[in-house]
Amino acid sequence: MTRRLIVSEKIFSGTIFTVERDRIQEPDGSEIVREVVRHPGGAGGLPLFEDGTVALVRQYRHPAGRDLLEIPAGRMEPGETPELCAAREIEQEIGYRPGRIEKIAEFFSTPGFCEERLFVYLATRLLPAQQNLDHDEFVEVVRIPLADAILMANRGDIEDSKTLVALLMADRLIKTS
Repeated sequence: MTRRLIVSEKIFSGTIFTVERDRIQEPDGSEIVREVVRHPGGAGGLPLFEDGTVALVRQYRHPAGRDLLEIPAGRMEPGETPELCAAREIEQEIGYRPGRIEKIAEFFSTPGFCEERLFVYLATRLLPAQQNLDHDEFVEVVRIPLADAILMANRGDIEDSKTLVALLMADRLIKTS
């Protein structure tokens, strides 16, 4: 099944993403139009401490209209690898530097309309560092046992997709090692 891009028109350009309207030729010759959010992708990490606790951040998310509990994460900078982005965000948001970081998942956030790819890491051997939030970041660091975070995810108390993926993949990884 071959699809061909006929034309792409930028219809919005913002600070975080752009939106393009693509005209596509389908395998049967028909044409369809799709709006696509272009985003550089992001990465985050689940900081797991030696005592079995994890650090999450509680922050206000305007589209959700409330605070959400999430892993430290952010948008990748130009030329930055996902691993470096995750380590940078962990240090920036919770004030710890990962001594070891291991990729546990890679996925599209919402492939129906967005090209954003997310990379999730398990961060261990954490070393104290300096928290260095961006000017528009207001977060509360929440440190809880991993088992409690898994229960919260299963109950629906954690609603952020990258955090759900991180917790469930970390739980599976830890149980099999």
